[in-house]
Amino acid sequence: MAQPSIYEQILDPANRADPYPLYARLRGTPVARQPDGTYVVSTYREIVALLHDPRVSSDPRSHPELAGAAPAAQEGPAGLPMSFISRDPPEHDRLRELAIRPFGPPRTPGRVEGMRPWLAEVTGGLIDKFAGRDRVDIVDDFAYPLPVTAICHLLDVPREDEPRFHHWADAIIDTTDPSSGTFAERQRRRGLVQAELGGYLNGLIEARTSRPGDDLLSGLLTDTGPHAPMARGDLVSTAVLLLVAGHETTVNLITNGVLTLLRHPGVLDRLRHEPDVVVPLVEELLRYEPPVQMLASRSTLADIDIAGTTIPKGSPLALMLAAADRDPGRFPDPDRFDPDRADNQHLGFGSGIHYCYGAPLARVEAQVALSELARRLVRPRLVVDPPPYRPSPVLRGPRHLLVDIDGVATAAGASAGAPPRERVP
Repeated sequence: MAQPSIYEQILDPANRADPYPLYARLRGTPVARQPDGTYVVSTYREIVALLHDPRVSSDPRSHPELAGAAPAAQEGPAGLPMSFISRDPPEHDRLRELAIRPFGPPRTPGRVEGMRPWLAEVTGGLIDKFAGRDRVDIVDDFAYPLPVTAICHLLDVPREDEPRFHHWADAIIDTTDPSSGTFAERQRRRGLVQAELGGYLNGLIEARTSRPGDDLLSGLLTDTGPHAPMARGDLVSTAVLLLVAGHETTVNLITNGVLTLLRHPGVLDRLRHEPDVVVPLVEELLRYEPPVQMLASRSTLADIDIAGTTIPKGSPLALMLAAADRDPGRFPDPDRFDPDRADNQHLGFGSGIHYCYGAPLARVEAQVALSELARRLVRPRLVVDPPPYRPSPVLRGPRHLLVDIDGVATAAGASAGAPPRERVP
């Protein structure tokens, strides 16, 4: 039996807890062709170049397994169009502009930042529930409910419906895993699930047509700016994207952040006493333990010469973002977690025209969450290291993160159950 390639080992869930030695070996061949024709790219400058190259497509219809397929096979059941992150210009640019208008600057600059006090209140309420306990699961008790509550608030989706769309979100995320089937099969499964979730969201959108509110869905529905309003199918696809992204990426960002801080107690103590360090700390976390480890859905529209290799037109690409973020050719001492790192242009949110749409919200959520946990948890320590991980090699994060605590400081700073830790010199 042939020895699995480095890329195949990265896809193996057995290596999920620490894929970074494999990424280091992968960078030895910056562009590596796999037996199925996929070109795996693992170094920083090459990935940045490809993310900014118009000859690289994000449209699954450009993938060799779907090229030339009938429209029904390309777009999935129920005629639900692809979200804008799966489109190429000019459609991508038009739809992204419409999606951003009610979400962020320049038209709505205060929506995300204005959520910070509310997020702090939700965060505090979740931590309050730790009082009287000596063990918590950071994933189930904190990192999952916080961003889910936030995205439900942003979209004005009933929180009690969360178990329904949690199932859909998990199923869609499973289709991002290259080891879970052929590209065409994964696209088929994704289309089926998106149609179900889209039907649910379309019902909510329908209700907003006569009674719009101040939520993001209403903003998309009632926008009167250039190219507006967004077509109903595109609006539903955008809502699906937001709901799914709001489930998993920030959950992993927060959980990876807690794990990293507990492995670096000096940094945790510094955050407790220097709250402003949370901003560069989250940026370093996005480099050091990014929630999105790779992009495995791109393909080439023309021959591309890069790093001494010609990638032929019509080739699938796997861009290994996490490997690039630890590229010693770009980041000095890349395996060290350093919140004071200068020139930290990480790829935690990608780069180029498909830069993460939800990045502003994810940043605020992670900053609030990690600051409050550092301030209020009394002597937190890991129960198991490494913790059990989710199987996905794309959206990487622990499935559970058990932490023992000696108590919880109150929101005002007094302690509940134990005195707060003294600062370590």
